[in-house]
Amino acid sequence: MSSQPYRNALVTGASSGIGAAIVRRLREAGLEVHAVARDEKRLAQLAEETGCIPHAVSVADQKGIEALIKDIEVDVLINNAGQSRTGNITKTTPEDIDALVDVNLRAVLQLTALVVPGMMQRDRGHIVNISSIAGHYAFAGGNTVYHATKAGVHSLSQQLRCDLFGHHIRVTEISPARVETEVFGRLIGDMAEAKKRFFDEYESLLPEDIANSVAFAVLAPSRMNVSFMEVLPTMQVVGGLNFAKKTADKV
Repeated sequence: MSSQPYRNALVTGASSGIGAAIVRRLREAGLEVHAVARDEKRLAQLAEETGCIPHAVSVADQKGIEALIKDIEVDVLINNAGQSRTGNITKTTPEDIDALVDVNLRAVLQLTALVVPGMMQRDRGHIVNISSIAGHYAFAGGNTVYHATKAGVHSLSQQLRCDLFGHHIRVTEISPARVETEVFGRLIGDMAEAKKRFFDEYESLLPEDIANSVAFAVLAPSRMNVSFMEVLPTMQVVGGLNFAKKTADKV
């Protein structure tokens, strides 16, 4: 095999933020990029800017995704599309659970299952899953369902390496901490307020930081598999220990 066998990539959640940055970076590297997202207008703008091939379809649309994949021999799959919500499990609606599981986990499983057989037949491929530190750490303020779905993506990434043993197919999980994207604005309904609350006083990651992490893994020599990459702002740490004080017994 050559040191860089890939010709194309398919990126989900590609219309903005991390996904759009990944599209730009892989186009710079010379790959043909299929950009998948729901926002047709933004995809058209991205296509004009980068020369990517836009596909306005939701990853939760199983039939639409099946029709798309039928005509593409995917070398590199970037599972990036995702959603989040505010609140813990006590404030999560059945609709929230369905939406998060559908986009964050079910779509990743289904899309991966669609492209892997072709990769195995060609003995060439790379699956990159964008997860989150929420899949590895518990912390106050996180949405329980979001944490659970991202933990599922982590487990999938590990198991795929076992499933694909003996094939020249690489699997990479990239797990970012806080990245300055529109997601935070959608969560609280006001991007200006989100910027003030989450970014103005913090040096967060930028979407291009994650795109460069993806490029490092994808463009590495084919003998090298970057299995897991946790990417945090220099000034952010994870973990810690909370300990509630004793209180009088409740009546």
